[in-house]
Formats: sequence, structure tokens, C-alpha cells
Amino acid sequence: MANHKSAEKRARQTITRNARRRAYTSTVRTSVKKLYVGIEDFTAGKLKQEDLSKLFRDAQSMLMKARTKGIMHKNSVARKVKRLNAAVKKAVVK
Repeated sequence: MANHKSAEKRARQTITRNARRRAYTSTVRTSVKKLYVGIEDFTAGKLKQEDLSKLFRDAQSMLMKARTKGIMHKNSVARKVKRLNAAVKKAVVK
């Protein structure tokens, strides 16, 4: 446990930042899952291509914001966006 005022403050800041990062990471994961569900719906004929592209834009935007905020590493975000783009293209081309 922290013994100095500055250490106590750092402990409080750590708790707040951890909660904020965890919440944002959860939001990012949810948007990516929605995109994968949208891809399945598109291949089943339940979703239009415009809606699928909107889901992709939302997921990509969330990932890029996580990169900007320092929540995710830039290379892991680039890898995820690349894979999502490939999955969307594969579904649309079929």
C-alpha cells in the first residue's frame, strides 16, 4: 500500500485509468464482434452491403481511436484492421 501522498495519488490514477482503458477495450471488442456477425448475416442474405460497410467503418474507427489513445499498439491495430478488411472483401466478392 502507498505510504506517501504522491504514491496514493498515483494509485488512485492507476485505478481510474485502468477502468477507462478496460471499458474502451470492451467497446472495441464489441464493435469487432458486430462486424463479424454482420459478415455472417451478409453472406446469409440478411444484410445489405451498405450496412456491412458501415459496420466496418465503425469497427475501424474504434480501433484507430484505441491506437490514438494509447490503449492498443499501432501494429496490432493495423493487423486487426487488415484482417477485418480482408474478411469483408472476401464476403462481398463471393
